[in-house]
Amino acid sequence: MNPLFIYFIGISFLASLTVYFFSKPAALYLRLFPPFLLISLAVELSGMYYSRSGRANTLQYNFFSVFEFCFYLFVLSQVISNVKMKKAVWVTTGLYALTATINILFIQGKQVFHTITYALGCLLIVIFCIYYFWELFRLPKSVKLQKNPAFWICSGLLFYFCCGFPLFGLINYLVSVSTLLRNNFFTIVTILNIFLYSLFTIGFLCRIKIRKYTSLQ
Repeated sequence: MNPLFIYFIGISFLASLTVYFFSKPAALYLRLFPPFLLISLAVELSGMYYSRSGRANTLQYNFFSVFEFCFYLFVLSQVISNVKMKKAVWVTTGLYALTATINILFIQGKQVFHTITYALGCLLIVIFCIYYFWELFRLPKSVKLQKNPAFWICSGLLFYFCCGFPLFGLINYLVSVSTLLRNNFFTIVTILNIFLYSLFTIGFLCRIKIRKYTSLQ
């Protein structure tokens, strides 16, 4: 049986396709989400296949998570308005990709999950998400948050990586704990993923205008 969150990735992918069907072109980061989610779905499915067939999938998840962090940092660079902060995100993305690759290949190694640089990635996402919200709520005019895709996407990222920071930092120690604790860990991760991809889905669909019709008396 596939983990429940797999279906939510699929739903989010289908919802993301709507960004291509508007007369007004969507922002670049929204147009890049469908291929990103498709890759995410492929990685999760292949990872499950490898696990069930007794093959290691740690290296695959290590490099995919680095790619994932870089993509989310790119998204944040697109929704942040301050030019200096945009540049800071770009520089941070490059340095993070280099640091994580070195850690995976030469420090923690290919056989274990890169907890050190994963935790660092969580911290970076949280910092830039907080800056986005700080910038958003300092705008001189009101914004319809329910119609703002970036608001929903950044809300999902902030919640997921705030919770993921302590969880995934301990993932390499799960082999030495009881089955009950491992099951509880994966249950929490499933809930976090469902919440993340549900907010992504809302972010993709919130741009759709629903026309209200009234019957003529």
